[in-house]
This record gives sequence, C-alpha cells and structure tokens, in this order.
Amino acid sequence: MRAGIMRARAAVAGALVLTVLTGCSGSGSDSGSAKPGGPGPLDRAEPLAKLSVPAAYDAAKGWDERLSWVPQSVTTLPVTNVPGTQTVAVMQVASNGYTITARSGSNGKVAWRSAPRNPPTPVEGAQGDSTSGETAEIPDVMGFEQDGRVYVVAYAHGMRGKDDLHEGVEVVRLALYPADASGAAVKPVKEIDVPVSASPGQIRVQASGGRLLVAWGESGAFPRSSAAVDVTTGKTTVYEDANKLLPQCEKAAACNSSRVMAATPQGPLVGMGGGGFGIPGKWFSDSIRPKQVAATTGILDSWNGTVYGSAHGYVLAGWKTGGRYGRDDNAVWSVHDLATGTLTAQVVCDYDVPDETSSSRDFPVITSPDGRYLAAGPLAFDLQSKRGICLQGDGNRKTIVLASIRDDGTAYGAVRDDSIGSDTEPVPAQLNLRTVTGDPKVLSVGTEVPYLTTPDGSGLFITRNTDKDIVVSLRAGH
Repeated sequence: MRAGIMRARAAVAGALVLTVLTGCSGSGSDSGSAKPGGPGPLDRAEPLAKLSVPAAYDAAKGWDERLSWVPQSVTTLPVTNVPGTQTVAVMQVASNGYTITARSGSNGKVAWRSAPRNPPTPVEGAQGDSTSGETAEIPDVMGFEQDGRVYVVAYAHGMRGKDDLHEGVEVVRLALYPADASGAAVKPVKEIDVPVSASPGQIRVQASGGRLLVAWGESGAFPRSSAAVDVTTGKTTVYEDANKLLPQCEKAAACNSSRVMAATPQGPLVGMGGGGFGIPGKWFSDSIRPKQVAATTGILDSWNGTVYGSAHGYVLAGWKTGGRYGRDDNAVWSVHDLATGTLTAQVVCDYDVPDETSSSRDFPVITSPDGRYLAAGPLAFDLQSKRGICLQGDGNRKTIVLASIRDDGTAYGAVRDDSIGSDTEPVPAQLNLRTVTGDPKVLSVGTEVPYLTTPDGSGLFITRNTDKDIVVSLRAGH
C-alpha cells in the first residue's frame, strides 16, 4: 500500500489528499462507502505504526490516529495543522455526528475535542462510486488565521433544510472553533453558510490570503464561482463575475474565465482569463513584473503573468518570455508579497506556465511553517535570501517535486520520472533549500515522505494499514 501513497506524492507532492486515496480505491470491496468504527486510539496506548522515516525524524516518538471512516476514494483528507502552532486537528465520525480532535505536540496529548455536530445533508452522488472511479465527497477541516486569531474550520457541502416538505438550499457550511480551545465538548463560536451550486467534488475552501475563500462549480484548485468570507463579521462577499473585478480586463483583447485566486484583507486576488493579475485598486501585474519580462505576450498582445497559487501571504506567478510570435524560452517564475505585489524572489525554469483559463494546477503551493521557504512542484524559493531553485528535469537530470519543507530548509519530495510505469515505486528525495542547487539526494526506497511539518520540526505522515484504513502519524523531529 505504501507504493500507492508514494506514487501519489510523486504526482502531486503536498496535495497528497487529492490523489493518494484515489490511487488505492480499487483495493477493497467497500471503497465507495465509509466503514463503521470509533475515533481510533485517542485516549489509549497502542504501539506506534512502524514507519521508515527520514533521518530528521524519530520513528519511535509520536502518535498515530486511524481514520477508519474515510472512504477509500475521496477528494480531501480531514486532517490539518494549525498555523504557527504545534497543533494538529483531525476530524472523526461518531454515532451522533462528526467530531474534531486537536492534539498539541509530539506527545499526542489531546488539547481539546469538539462536541459532535452534523453537517448539511450530502448532495446527491456525494457517496461516490468505486466501480466507475468517482470519488466520495466528505466533510473536511483546515487551520486558518485571520487578523491574528487562529481557528480550526470544519466545512461541508450539502443541503440545508431539505426534508419531505422542502427542497432545501445548497450550501457550504463553515464551523469555526478557536484553535486554543479546551475541553471535551467544544462548540463552534460561529457557523456561516455560503450558498453554492456544484456537483460533488467541485468545492474548494482555502485560506491562503488571510480570508476564507469558498469556490465552487468546477473541478481543479480554482473554480470560477467564489465568495470571500470574513469570519470576524460573518460577512460573505460573492464574486458573481470575476471578469468585472479588474479594470484592465475591459481593455484586454481576450479576457474570459477570470478567477478569484485568493481572498485578502485588501480585496480579491484576481487572475484574468487572458493573462495578467492583481488586486483591484491596489496593484496590477504589469507594474510588479520581473525586469526581463515583457508587459504583453502572444499574438493578441495579452497581459503577461499568470497566478499559479498563493500561500502564507505570498503569490507565485509564472511569466512567458517567448515574445509575440516566437516560441517560449524558459519561463520566469516569481514570488510576490500578496498585499503589495512587491517582488521577493525569482528564478528561470523550464516548467510550463499554466493556461490562464484553467482552474487546475499540477501541484499545490507549500511553505515551511515559518514561511521562509516556498515551493510548488519543481519550483522552490528561499524568500530570505531571495533565491529560487529550479528542480525541473533538463533531459538528463530528472524532475524532483516537493511535498513538504522544514523551517531549517530541509525539503522532501520524490523524483518524477514519466518514463517509468505507474506500478514502479517512486524514489523519495531530500533537499537542502539553503544551498544554490538544493543539493538533492535520494532516500532509501520505502522511506515515507512527510505530508507536512510543524514549527518544532515534527513531521506528519499519511499511510494505510493492513485494513486499508488511513493512518495519520506524527513523528518527533530530532
């Protein structure tokens, strides 16, 4: 089962949850539905799962939690870290609803547990179909910080008020818990419903810009319809037509399929469908582009610059360098301060800039817990030294994609080799982002790559046990 998980990591690095469980969906007879079972070993001692971990971690110190209720083919995994803390929160199912358990530190001590709560009634088809490969849609949980306050947010897509007499209203329900709560039956301090219209698996909730962004209606990381949520006030701002948010869109030769890529205190980060991006009334990509990049590109002279994604208050962008008619040379990739657009770091890398109209990205944008290091697939940056590293293959050197980064600059990922078969176990890799080249080295086959890292250097690992249950394992760092 480890090979399936490592294959998924090699494909999507830190977005393990998007494919790791799907890759194993055919291995059990009950792959389309949740299995019954309690919340796993929360309060009783059990032997730690045996893991082969990188040298920076202690395989004998930490804790495990079994997610026996999660179907074997899903789009998300209900586990999260809480920004700036050692806390990891996991969602479990109980007979009377879903609960959240927050553990603090590598000793596994339960900091708090929520009271059971029921999400909205799942929409039709949310259970998935293992025979056709359709993934199941389940409730999820994420850590979030707004204006200095830190929360654990539980969210779910479903029908509110649906019964024998009423059709109900389709919503994404957000339930907010203080990250520093205590007790065994913590209730949310606020619940917010965002009206949506989407099929199962077409919901994305993200918090990379300092406000929650709920997007819906398409697969991929950035669906076209979206709404920003201020959790302090409860105000929801719906972006009905992202093409009307930036004035530059009105003058562009082609500007369709624009999307809100993040919600910030300054306003929405908008990626225009024809190229170009910015925050309305604050900054636009033309004024913050790298010096060697032309303002426009392509035969229609479209605005140059495409948002790849954002994280930890930064935005990652790709820029085409091929001019109006010529072929594209290596793209320029840059990291900017999300609030001001200020250029922080850049690198030339032969990694394709995504289509401006696409909602999909190959890899997520990840950071170290302190935000110094940022990466997406084969792109990595040290934002303190303002240096970028290109890990894209060059015909001889193979591509390395990153999954997680420690505060000391140690990064983990896998060698991406499209020439090998899908059943071949990928090669895990370790890098040092404090160096100019990343100094990559191969780890032993079978070594687990951490899904995420915490400020104290611990690593969170995702595996399956012999019962095909998901096992969440935190191991202490050295």
